[in-house]
Amino acid sequence: MQRAVILASTSRYRRELLARLRLPFDVQAPEVDETALAGETPRALAERLALEKANAVATHFPEAVVIGSDQVADLAGEALGKPGDHARATTQLQRMSGQTLVFQTAVAVVCGATGFTQRDLASVRVTFRDLSEAAIETYLRAEQPYDCAGSAKSEGLGIALLNTIESDDPTALVGLPLIRTARMLRAAGIALL
Repeated sequence: MQRAVILASTSRYRRELLARLRLPFDVQAPEVDETALAGETPRALAERLALEKANAVATHFPEAVVIGSDQVADLAGEALGKPGDHARATTQLQRMSGQTLVFQTAVAVVCGATGFTQRDLASVRVTFRDLSEAAIETYLRAEQPYDCAGSAKSEGLGIALLNTIESDDPTALVGLPLIRTARMLRAAGIALL
């Protein structure tokens, strides 16, 4: 019998992505402080939070295989998180205009009962085009991406903000690198296909 799979996330984007693998899973909210540590790089922050989220849920469900994930937008070494509101999203997009960012999307898979732990990171280089105030405002009103790292919602109208996307895992920018996730789930004993 296959172990239960739990997604340690409240993100609707991650839930929709994981559903693409067509395996049954539950969702549990991880209780994790997402504050960056002093001197922590965006990459290290994403990796630490992905593992902490998975471990937080695995503590309560030790027999399950638990997936944790986190994404941080990296603007020249500065972590840009979820803006939360229109004003902060406007500021983020103004700063990202014409810039290349790296979206660091980490995923961790753990199972307390077996001691299985794996973590990986997909880095996605994204170059934004020069954005006018009108373009930013139109985008924000249409998408309201206040729960997206760096205010970037590439699966919607946000794609019009971009010049290029470079990645080896196309779902990573949306919030869960499925190629890596599938590989780790197989390693944890979860049958796919």
